[in-house]
Parts: sequence; structure tokens; C-alpha cells
Amino acid sequence: MTPNLAMLQPLDLGFCQLKNRVVMGSMHTGLEEEKHGFEKLAVFYQERVRGGVGLIVTGGISPNFRGRLTPGATQLSFPWQVAKHRIVTKAVHADGGKICMQLLHAGRYAYHPFSLAPSALKSPITPFTPKAMSVRQVKGTIKDFARSAKLAQKAGYDGVEVMGSEGYLINQFISRHTNQRDDDYGGSFANRMRFAIEVVNAIRAAVGDEFIIIFRLSMLDLIDDGSSWDEVVQLAKALEQQDVNLINTGIGWHEARIPTIATSVPRAAFTWVTEKLRHEVSVPLIATNRINTVEVIEQILRTGQADMVSMARPLLADPEFVQKAAAGHRELINTCIGCNQACLDHTFKLQRATCLVNPRAAYETELNFPLTTNPKHLAVIGAGPAGLAFAVYAAQRGHQVTLFEARDEIGGQFNLAKSIPGKEEFHETLRYFNAQLARLNVNVKLNTRFDANEVKGFDELVVAAGVVPRQLSIPGIDHAKVISYQQLLRGEKQAGTKVAIVGAGGIGIDVAHFLAETHSATLAPDRWYARWGIDKQYQYAGGLTHAQSKCEAEDEQRTLYLLQRKTSAIGKGLGKTTGWIHRAMLKLHQVKMFSGVEYQAIDDAGFHIQHDGQSKCLEVDSVVICAGQESNRQLVDELQHCRKPVHLIGGVKVAAELDAKRAIRDAALLAAKI
Repeated sequence: MTPNLAMLQPLDLGFCQLKNRVVMGSMHTGLEEEKHGFEKLAVFYQERVRGGVGLIVTGGISPNFRGRLTPGATQLSFPWQVAKHRIVTKAVHADGGKICMQLLHAGRYAYHPFSLAPSALKSPITPFTPKAMSVRQVKGTIKDFARSAKLAQKAGYDGVEVMGSEGYLINQFISRHTNQRDDDYGGSFANRMRFAIEVVNAIRAAVGDEFIIIFRLSMLDLIDDGSSWDEVVQLAKALEQQDVNLINTGIGWHEARIPTIATSVPRAAFTWVTEKLRHEVSVPLIATNRINTVEVIEQILRTGQADMVSMARPLLADPEFVQKAAAGHRELINTCIGCNQACLDHTFKLQRATCLVNPRAAYETELNFPLTTNPKHLAVIGAGPAGLAFAVYAAQRGHQVTLFEARDEIGGQFNLAKSIPGKEEFHETLRYFNAQLARLNVNVKLNTRFDANEVKGFDELVVAAGVVPRQLSIPGIDHAKVISYQQLLRGEKQAGTKVAIVGAGGIGIDVAHFLAETHSATLAPDRWYARWGIDKQYQYAGGLTHAQSKCEAEDEQRTLYLLQRKTSAIGKGLGKTTGWIHRAMLKLHQVKMFSGVEYQAIDDAGFHIQHDGQSKCLEVDSVVICAGQESNRQLVDELQHCRKPVHLIGGVKVAAELDAKRAIRDAALLAAKI
């Protein structure tokens, strides 16, 4: 046990005590809208309480119909809606936990034609122009917030979090960027913050003193014409006077073109702004964004940057995060890698959120690994993401697992991913798997190719042999300047100063970033802030350098060409919440991009292509092939007549583009039933 951890210290709010300093921050899972979803949500939150979380904040619930994010999204406005919420609160309280419901009015971010906002200004991320709220509608909405909070209290919630950041309705009133009113709710900052203060005041009057009110305050808007630092402080002090119990940190509007939670964002990149506010108010503050390890949490709390820390995705990745930290087993924590692929990307596609490294997240009632009554000796061939995940899950169930890996280390494609600037978090996933393999006594055989003649000693075989690069038939493809992406990322071959990258999918874009950025800005926060125009001195409104959020070009060491046969825009198929970041990086590094390219030949002169009806020779000294991959089926063919059950998972089953999300889920589903 390590009871001296700062994260384990209780926090006294006067009328109640939080058992530790860890908040599970708000995240919409999609279960809120599913049939019987609240029963599943109850189990989801209950596991996090059992895992040690001090306080949970739910996904956003609207106080009225017009405030819903989508027409089918959840609201709490009527007494008959209380019962389903009680399912969640009873489950959390049964294990000694505390839970607050987040009140979120979308404002102009609503994805439906009934949206209301302070002013009739369309957001750049939704197709609908909102109607400007009348004073009567403003007053009615304030009452709706208070009524919803009172219903939350009746449902058994310990409090509410008022969503006043990320560019939602309350934030829209606060900022000049979206508030062009000329009445009592517009103009001066005192008027623009009036709506927020009246919402909190009405809630407090409705729920009484012994009910937690958290206000999520946008401390750093990261948009032009956002709040100034003086305005942030003025609002925080006014909220303190309204007896808000906690102030949570909000970073960046959703429309801001600056990454705030992606894996390329440095860890704890925004705790400096929470610390800055901590010198201005006495109400406890919660730090957020890219906090994913015990070490980061301890640094924040021990140096006085915040009173609590909020984590959402890290508790998708590992519901036992706090419990493992308390027991001194940090190496067993399944760390969030900030990829967004299974959580936020799903949410924005109206799918159930889950987690790439933990496919059980939000599937706790459907995907489990009970001890088997029929233990088997299983051979797992390939220690990439699919093979590693299966080995761990199967061993947890009590099967005897032998894991074969031809290379001298586990990881497969993750060993390539971890070398990309901004993807250093993949090191943590491999650390986790190494620790779990040792804990579960999995027999790991490195530098060992599985021989089809060895099947006799196993009951079943699981092939997770991954992928091999797709071969192209271009004249000169065997030229000395040609390199496969695997050879490049493993350090087996070096690229020159003028490079053509063939294939502009996720792999090609990663390779371009690898070649362009010799020192990762993710590991150098000051350079990262400068790159994205973030001003830690907060001299301008919104916290932007020179009041604008634009990447400025950095010194380039290479000339890069990124080529694809498709005529579509490069990067079109990337993740919904992170694709724009990758495209911005290509622009930042001045990568020359060509679509609709015909590859003609590679020779000493360079790479001959046809583009826009013209033949060209790119005078390059290296050509990196990133033209996709194919299933590594050699062993599969050898095992066709082995007379043992053979299962295929991951890339060897479907050679999708480095799809670790699908590979790990494949592994989990098979392990649950084998």
C-alpha cells in the first residue's frame, strides 16, 4: 500500500467529504440513449467507484429540449424522467461513491434546427443557425436549469456540474465571440456573465446548501475574441460568492483549431492555467486534460497546481486506476493513450463510446472474462496488439497460454507507432502488457517462429501474425532508394533529405510526421505552445499568441512529397476528432501533397510520376512505400490441415490500416468465449 499518495487524500467540502482527489470527468458514452442503457450505465459507473474514484460526473444532460445536443439526446426536465437516473445513483451509492450530474445546454452547438443561443450566429461545427434567445427565453432557461438540478437531487445525485465551458450555451453568453446582445445579458462583461451567475444562483436556491455545485469554467477559450484573463478571474470570484463548491477547468471551445486532449498534446499541458487561477480564489479547483498517470497526478497535487484532478478517458482505459495506484501497482495500470479512436470518434458518430486499449469499457454487462471451467493450453502466434490482448484475457480466464513472437520484443505494429512524434504513449501500452504477461505467468517465447509441426502440444491455436507491407509493381521498385515503412520506423534503413512517400493513408501521414519532426514537440511543451499559438502569459483574449490560433512554420530539414493514387483529399479518412490535427501538421511541415498520382518508375534520377495529366520526375533520394498492408497468411496456410481449432484475430484476419481498435476487440471477443 502507498497511503502517502496525494491523490488519496480526502477533500472536505463542509457538508460532505470526498474520499480522494480523483474525479471521473464528464464523458457521454451513448448508453444514455440506448434501450436499457441506464442499467448498463449503472454498472459502468459502479466499476469505477469500486476502482477507487472519489467523485463521478456524468455525461451532459440537457435541462430542456432545445438544449439537447441531438434531437434524441437525454434531458432531465420532468418528474417521470427521474426513475432511470435513480438506477445509476443507487448503484454508485451502494459502493460508497458520489456522483454529480452534468447540466449541459448545447446552445448553438446543438445538432438540430430548434437550437437557441445568445445571438443568431451559426457555429462552424454544426449546420444549423440558432435563434437568438428572447429575454423571456433566457429567464425560462435559467428556471429550466434550476428545475433540472432539483430533479437530479430527487434522483439521488450528490450534486450537479454546470457546463460553462467548451463553447456551450453558458460559455456563449460569456464570450464576445458569440454574444452580440445589447440588453442586460450582453455588452459589458458584467452583463455577459450575468446568465452564468443567475443559473448558479437559481440552482442553489432550488437545491439548498448541502448539494454539490461544480462549475466548469472556461479558463482558456483558445478562440479569437474569447475571454481575457481578467474576465476569467472576475467570473471565478463571482462564482465563489455564489457558494459554488468546486470549479472545474475547461480548456478550449470545440470549434478551436488547437488540440487539447489528443495524444500529441503534452501531458498536463494546461495545468498552468488552473494554477494561475488558484492564486485568485479559495474555492477548490480541478485540473483537467491529458492527465493519465499517477506521476502526473502527484506532480499536479504536490506542487499546488490544483486541489483535484479530473480524468475521463483514463478511467475508460482502466476502471481500477486509483485502486492499483493505492496498492502500489502502477505498472498494472492500463494507460489511456489519448487516441480518441473508440471514445470521442464514436461519440461524434453517435455510436457507443468505448476504449481502444479496453474494449470492455461501456460493455461491462456484455463482455466479461469469467474463470473457465475447461482450461486449455493455447498457442498464440504473434505478440502484436491482438496477440497480446488475447494472451492476457485468456490467461485471466485460467487458460495456459504460450505466446510466440518472431522478433526480440513484444508489440508488433505498436513498436512502429511509438516511434512517431506525438505517439509516445504507446510505450505505456507495451509496459502494461509486459507487466500483465509476467503477472499471469504467460509463457512468452521471443525470437521464436511457431513451427506448424508443434501443434501437438496445444488444444487450440490463435493466429495473430499481423500484416506485411503490400508490394507494388512499379518499375524500379527494387532500387536501393526504396524503403518500406517498417524498415524506416524500425531504423533498419535511413531516408535522405528529399523523400517521396507513396501512400497517404494513416501510415503515410505518420511517416511524413516522423521524417519532418526529428524532435517531438509533445515532449517539449514550450515548443508545442509556440507551435499552436498558446500564450502562457495570457496577454490576449482567449489565451492566444497575437490573438490568433495558427500554426507557424518551423525550420524544415527535409523536402517531403506525400502521394496517393486516390483523387480524394489527403487525410479524408482519418479520425473525426484528430484528422484535422494531422492535416495541420502536414501543412506546418510544408509537406507537398499530390492526389490522383500515377506511379511510373523509380530510378537514379528520382521518382517518375504522372499528375494532372503531366509527367514529372521528383528528384528524391528516398522513396518510402506506405501503400497499405496485407494479411500475413503464410502460417495460416501451413496450419490448414493441422486438425486443431485455429482462430484468426487482428491484421491476419483483416488487413485494415493498423486498426489496433479492431484487433484488440477481436482478441477480447474470442478470449471471452474460448
